[in-house]
Amino acid sequence: MEFPQQQKPAGDGKIFYPPGVKEITDKISNDEVVKRLKMVVKTYMDMDQDSEEEKQQYLGLALHLASEFFLRNPNKDVRLLVACCLADIFRIYAPEAPYTSHDKLKDIFLFITRQLKGLEDTKSPQFNRYFYLLENLAWVKSYNICFELEDCNEIFIQLFKTLFSVINNSHNQKVQMHMMDLMSSIIMEGDGVTQELLDTILINLIPAHKNLNKQAYDLAKTLLKRTVQTIETCIANFFNQVLVMGKSSVSDLSEHVFDLIQELFAIDPLLLTSVMPQLEFKLKSNDGEERLAVVRLLAKLFGAKDSELATQNRPLWQCFLGRFNDIHVPVRLECVKFASHCLMNHPDLAKDLTEYLKVRSHDPEEAIRHDVIVTIINAGKKDLNLVNDQLLGFVRERTLDKRWRVRKEAMMGLAQLFKKYCLHHEAGKESALKISWIKDKLLHIYYQNSIDDKLLVEKIFAQYMVPHSLDTEEKMKCLYYLYACLDTNAVKALNEMWKCQNMLRGLVRELLDLHKLPVSEANTTSMMGKLMTIAKNLPDAGKAQDFMKKFNQVLGEDEKLRIQLETLISPTCSCKQAELCVREITRKLTFPKQPTNPFLEMVKFLLERIAPVHIDSEAISALVKLLNKSIEGTADDEEEGVTPDTAIRSGLELLKVLSFTHPTAFHSAETYESLLQCLKMEDDKVAEAAIQIFRNTGQKIETELQQIRSTLIPILHQKAKRGTPHQAKQAVHCIHAIFNNKEVQLAQIFEPLSRSLNADVPEQLITPLVSLGHISMLAPDQFASPMKSIVANFIVKDLLMNDRSMGNKNGKLWTSDEEVSPEVLAKVQAIKLLVRWLLGMKNNQSKSANSTLRLLSAMLVSEGDLTEQKKISKSDMSRLRLAAGGAIMKLAQEPCYHDIITPEQFQLCGLVINDECYQVRQIFAQKLHLALVKLLLPLEYLAVFALCAKDPVKERRAHARQCLLKNITVRREYMKQNPLAHEKLVSLLPEYVVPYMIHLLAHDPDFTKPQEYEQLKDIKECLWFMLEVLMTKNENNSHAFLRKMVENIKQTKDAQCPDDIKANEKLYIVCDVALFVIANKSTACHLECPKDPVLPTKFFLLQDKADFKNDKEYLSAETRQMLLTGKPKPTPVLGAVNKPLTVPGRRVFTKTTTGPEAASNASTNSQLSSPALNKNSNSNAGTESTESRAQENNENPIIKNDDGKKVPEEAGQNAPPDATTETSPVKRRGRPPKSAAAAPTGAAEKEGGAAAGGGAGRGRKRAADPTADPSAESINIKMSKQQQQKDEGTKRQIDLQRCLRMSMC
Repeated sequence: MEFPQQQKPAGDGKIFYPPGVKEITDKISNDEVVKRLKMVVKTYMDMDQDSEEEKQQYLGLALHLASEFFLRNPNKDVRLLVACCLADIFRIYAPEAPYTSHDKLKDIFLFITRQLKGLEDTKSPQFNRYFYLLENLAWVKSYNICFELEDCNEIFIQLFKTLFSVINNSHNQKVQMHMMDLMSSIIMEGDGVTQELLDTILINLIPAHKNLNKQAYDLAKTLLKRTVQTIETCIANFFNQVLVMGKSSVSDLSEHVFDLIQELFAIDPLLLTSVMPQLEFKLKSNDGEERLAVVRLLAKLFGAKDSELATQNRPLWQCFLGRFNDIHVPVRLECVKFASHCLMNHPDLAKDLTEYLKVRSHDPEEAIRHDVIVTIINAGKKDLNLVNDQLLGFVRERTLDKRWRVRKEAMMGLAQLFKKYCLHHEAGKESALKISWIKDKLLHIYYQNSIDDKLLVEKIFAQYMVPHSLDTEEKMKCLYYLYACLDTNAVKALNEMWKCQNMLRGLVRELLDLHKLPVSEANTTSMMGKLMTIAKNLPDAGKAQDFMKKFNQVLGEDEKLRIQLETLISPTCSCKQAELCVREITRKLTFPKQPTNPFLEMVKFLLERIAPVHIDSEAISALVKLLNKSIEGTADDEEEGVTPDTAIRSGLELLKVLSFTHPTAFHSAETYESLLQCLKMEDDKVAEAAIQIFRNTGQKIETELQQIRSTLIPILHQKAKRGTPHQAKQAVHCIHAIFNNKEVQLAQIFEPLSRSLNADVPEQLITPLVSLGHISMLAPDQFASPMKSIVANFIVKDLLMNDRSMGNKNGKLWTSDEEVSPEVLAKVQAIKLLVRWLLGMKNNQSKSANSTLRLLSAMLVSEGDLTEQKKISKSDMSRLRLAAGGAIMKLAQEPCYHDIITPEQFQLCGLVINDECYQVRQIFAQKLHLALVKLLLPLEYLAVFALCAKDPVKERRAHARQCLLKNITVRREYMKQNPLAHEKLVSLLPEYVVPYMIHLLAHDPDFTKPQEYEQLKDIKECLWFMLEVLMTKNENNSHAFLRKMVENIKQTKDAQCPDDIKANEKLYIVCDVALFVIANKSTACHLECPKDPVLPTKFFLLQDKADFKNDKEYLSAETRQMLLTGKPKPTPVLGAVNKPLTVPGRRVFTKTTTGPEAASNASTNSQLSSPALNKNSNSNAGTESTESRAQENNENPIIKNDDGKKVPEEAGQNAPPDATTETSPVKRRGRPPKSAAAAPTGAAEKEGGAAAGGGAGRGRKRAADPTADPSAESINIKMSKQQQQKDEGTKRQIDLQRCLRMSMC
């Protein structure tokens, strides 16, 4: 607006006052001035803009009121009244003001602004006048006059500052509204908002100011919302200068830009329409700290509850997601933390976040992996639907993280989800089903080696899966249905957990028993052994040992503490009593002055593991009631997600497991009555479990529960005679365990069974054989004599030496248990009966063990077909080979029989681990491992695992290596914990397996050509398979010990065939390969070894000459080079002068003869692989199996043609369609095919006698390798003289039968 020309006051400068108002000058008092001004204010208040006469009349007064006298008057009331008058003057004279001087106008508005500070005190008597002043200014928009002033910005800044400073919570809505109107009109009607004015608004949004004056923040927030269209440009300009151009000096608020953006976005996202692209630019800054600040800001913007920024600005969202992969660790960490809020507030963005969280769940930084878990779990705890299966899968993976902190967070997070949604069903069955895998996964972790993991699983089980704080009935219901829903591995883990806890209770019980004995050195040594074992079952074994020693000392001094601990581990201790004992023991060990007590924490760990917080007599009774309800059909089985049959079976299995760990809790008539009902059920598994529970817990039945006894005996007799094999076994053991007159009871079973044996009905033979075998093992003195007759006349003569039925000729090497013929199942049980009979006798006075070992060896030599009539199918032969190998291994566990097992029989047994059938190798290896890890088998059997290096299946080799690691660790730990074990060093020290391994490899049937590289390579691989594990650490100079041991073997001769020059040479060659491997893998092996290794005389004999010294090197330099690098030594340039040249690009094919080790993994009657598929059959001997196990044991395995397509093996042959399997047998490991046994002499001479050195009759097939090809020798085998071979086989069978019958008699 334009200012008018200076108006002259009416009456030539004379001032007219309203009627009744005298002249106002500086000559009168302030009170009088106030009195007269009030009348002036009243006059102006009553005037309106249409009163032209009055306006002209009082123009002089208006100019007078703007004089310095009034504007600078020290009296507050005067200034207020003048300000009110001036405000009315601007209203009356609008749109033209009576003041023409710019300076005067500035002074007036600054004066009025200063008076507005009076609004602060709402209780002031003058507040209404201040409110009138504000209302008048806002209504008239008086400040808009200032737009024409050059320095109007100063006025506006002062006004805004004043209003923001005076507003408070005592102001009503009208005051706030007028302030808003006044400020918004200035912003919206002006030409723009300067940076200084913008700062006066934005400063109220900064957190520090926001917290000081909430009303100012609300005022600024409302102002920005109202003026968003006008002020957005100014805001964008401010952020552009600070963020993009880096001009931080433009404003004092530059350092608060990110806080301001967050607040502005919360107020109205439209305020930042032009700012968001600038943030995308900042996200790509080279400064990590700057990126971090932007990420923190955007995390708040994207994660805000009602934010739609991610959908409205996809480019910025994608750029932000890219920061999940930022190189700066704090940036990645901030992104992961943001994900939690984002998942909770924006479930629709979960898909975008999933892939980035997946990458971060594998982040190298522990803190980031940890926070990924926290993010997902927090979202899941709020609502399970917020996290998809993929996100939960990330947490599942991290339960196996290398860092304990991450693993713990993942496990605890999953446990919390399980308790909330599966146990308490807070989100219904659908959610519970979604995470039903958690229970299995958590228990699977118990398989980990770390004791911390095991302890946490136990804690989770006790607090989250089956909370011990629940009432007994509710607690057992949780356990009952949890056990029914677990997978097989989780069940095993839970059983192992109870077993470990029970073992630890036993150790503590033994420790307390030692405290009752007089002090002695032996007692102290034994006590230390117990303490070390207990410490191993606690975290941080080093500290645990010290704390356990201290705890043991406290136990010795405090008898009351010992009593409490004895009560805690007592078999009769109830769960409630256990809690009281733990609390009392903890109280006794608490020291109030210590803020942290690591000793007490360690003792708590021990108490938590040994305290029976779940199982007692009351709990077992509750479980039995649940089982009865399931049997009666009145339980909630279907609602809990299990069928009644599953609930019954798993319930019995649960009780069976608990019968091992808490047998005393079962002793009640009610419990046994329920178990008797289970014995009468049709489900075989249920009845078997019930018998086993009786066996484990029924020691007092005969003396205290006569009625149960009288009902149980006939049932056990019936199960032993006509039950399943497993039931029969358990029934016999149950009778032996719980009845005093067991001899009479067993005789009543033995006699009718022994008379009813009939080999013509094998289906009815299996259970009697099981019962007879276990009876003879449990009561050898009573039944040894009648058993010998049964063994000689029936087991060997009628059953094992006769094949009554023709097997299924489907060519498969293995079939399911249901497909095995009853006759073969009976033969397998007959072999087991022989072993049990011998294990019961535990002596070889009658030489029965020698005869049995010869029989088992013959079974292996004949590949399972003992009669060699070819009536048995290949799958049945596999079963019998496995049974024979397992039987020898079982007999070897008894010292009296181990001593009579010859090296040849040991080798035959060991070679089963390289059987052509995958399942035979697998099951045999598992049995071998279990016996070794329990220290039941002699050390020499550990050497058998070296042969697994030849297994074509990668998984089998990996399993064998794990078995080796476990067995070696167990033996080393046993020696550490048992000082007396050093006296048996030769039988325990893992390094002493090397002589057995060398001897075994020297007699490997594949080792027929000692100087052939491929065979030496196989020997090297087998040696390194074992030595790699042994040489992991050079403890006590073990590498030098190994070297010296092998060197000593070279100075002996083979005890198995001491006069055989070739056999001894093979032994020395294996020694040289072993020395070569040791020297190449260790730099410490050449050190001096003070210990002189002891060699087993059963395998090695001293040389006849005392001065014998074998310093010959049996490996040529070229062979060593090839063993080291796999390539021959490069030929010198001059050495190639007379070599024939080859045409470039053309392959030179040479005829090679493949060694016996290159056998197929198919059946022995499989067709040969196509020669076109062979590139280097020997070099492929160790190639991983690419086919499935089913194909491995198939008659016609799948091969691939040149195009890489799978075709049946016959399709890759050039053989005619009618070619029979008899004409092209796959070469077996260690012995030629039967059809080739009578090959022409000329052919044998042509092959250089290789077959003759193969150890014919060794009976072991090589593990089938689907990538290996048959040798050239087997292709050229001639099938002449087959009839002569058949006659010889028949004659051999008759001789073998006669020999075995004589040996058994």
